[in-house]
Amino acid sequence: MASTETDRLLAHIRCDEPELAAILADWLANVFTAPDLAAALERRENLSGAACCVTPGGDVVNRQSVTLFAPDAAEHGLLERQREIEELGALIAQREERVEEEHARLAEIEARMEDAQSALQESRKHLNQLQEQAHAFQVETLKLAQAMDRFHERQGQIDANLTEMAAEEDIENERLNCADAAIEGQREQIRELQVVLDSSRVDFDQTEQVLRDEREQAGRIERELRESQFAQRECRNKIEEIARSRELALKQIERIVDEFARCAENVEAMHAEDLEPRLQEALDQRVGREQSLAAVRDALEAATNALRGLEEQRMKLEHNLEPLRERIGELKLKEQAAGLNCDQLAAQLLEVQADEPSLSAELSGARASALQGAMTALQRSIEALGAVNLAALEELESARERKTYLDAQSEDLTQAMETLENAIRRIDRETRDLLQSTFDAVNRSFGELFPILFGGGEARLILTGEEILDSGLQVMAQPPGKKNSTIHLLSGGEKALTAIALVFSMFQLNPAPFCLLDEVDAPLDDTNTERFCAMVRRMSANTQFLFISHNKIAMEMAQQLIGVTMQESGVSRIVAVDMDEALRMREQIV
Repeated sequence: MASTETDRLLAHIRCDEPELAAILADWLANVFTAPDLAAALERRENLSGAACCVTPGGDVVNRQSVTLFAPDAAEHGLLERQREIEELGALIAQREERVEEEHARLAEIEARMEDAQSALQESRKHLNQLQEQAHAFQVETLKLAQAMDRFHERQGQIDANLTEMAAEEDIENERLNCADAAIEGQREQIRELQVVLDSSRVDFDQTEQVLRDEREQAGRIERELRESQFAQRECRNKIEEIARSRELALKQIERIVDEFARCAENVEAMHAEDLEPRLQEALDQRVGREQSLAAVRDALEAATNALRGLEEQRMKLEHNLEPLRERIGELKLKEQAAGLNCDQLAAQLLEVQADEPSLSAELSGARASALQGAMTALQRSIEALGAVNLAALEELESARERKTYLDAQSEDLTQAMETLENAIRRIDRETRDLLQSTFDAVNRSFGELFPILFGGGEARLILTGEEILDSGLQVMAQPPGKKNSTIHLLSGGEKALTAIALVFSMFQLNPAPFCLLDEVDAPLDDTNTERFCAMVRRMSANTQFLFISHNKIAMEMAQQLIGVTMQESGVSRIVAVDMDEALRMREQIV
């Protein structure tokens, strides 16, 4: 930071005498000021060889050294003491204000303490309930453990059944292969019969077509015959109908002639002059009645239209009256609420013995809700103040000491928590790295040993989650010639070889001097047993294998055989044979 003219000490000194001013300018030409020691140290690099920088506290910094000021007299620094006195006075005022605040906070803390005590009692009750639930959970856990034991026992039985089913499945597969060969022979015979059937079907279709043509021709002839018979029958019916119509017409002609004769006689008996007035009168009555009927119809239609208009007006009035009725109901409810509030306020005024005339002048225009809120706030303020505590200062000092102690404890706990969290994070990181390296090594060994045991194929381990610490593990194994999607589709022998490859992969990660195998070759056939024996021979260079087996091929690779025999009934004995010693003895005998 570069120094400016305002940073010079001479700029802060006023001298009225020219001679002293020249001397001061000479003395203080290379003296600069800084607000504190840190600022002076920052400007140290920009100082020249003879320049220096001073602070209000008396410290002097130049390019070669730093001189710190230390007072050596009791009367030193009167101005500094005066400043400290003023600062202490301001600090005392602040402390007094803080004492008042602490009084209020102490009352609040006491109220919170009472709430905390009540909450503590509730928590204790809840804790008792939780303990009872925990006891019930322990009983349930014991029951579940017993059920789990029964489940494992049942699972072992199921595994044995599955092994038997796998053997039966192999037998069924052989039968299925035989059946497939027989089915293939039957299919060949069926194809030959199909050829014969196709030729017969062609002949049948041709014969069927000829028969169908003949049937159609016979059907046409039958239809023509039925049509001719129907036409003949229809002609006969028409002839009979014409004859009946002729007879009926003759009868009608005779009746018309008779009626005409009677009408002629009546006409001769009546006179035309008498009939005309009566006919005219009947016509006039008919016209009048038709006009009356039309007038009545018009009046009925007009009355119907008027009635429809009145009904529409009534519906409109009903629709307009509904909001008014709701408004009247709301006003009645508000009136009742206002009456209740008035009664309550009157009872409160009577209880406190207030002067209603003087209050009415002061509270004119005020709202009841605002007054109620102000009353509630005043009541809370009065209750919050509580009784006057004369021992507040002593309690404040003890509370302050306790707060200091609790702050130190809190800081220690915070540091311990940070240390513990850092240790947890470091352990998680190291565990994650170690687990990942272990998983990669086992997965690599598993992928190498699986093709050796199966003569091909591939296998790998797959993590089922994103986080390796809580992720599951899935085994993917595909023997040569299979594209199975899950390990459950493998046979019993393939599952056994897969398990052997996985166990040997983990065994290679941290090999032990001994390895015990209990009838792991039981579900294997001869070829897979030979591969298993080759794997054991290769790993026996660094590890001694102890295996239990009933397989002759597995027994042949052993260097020492230990068996149990029963020469006498109920008496068993152990027989041990050293294969190398036995071979040497055999060579000596030969």
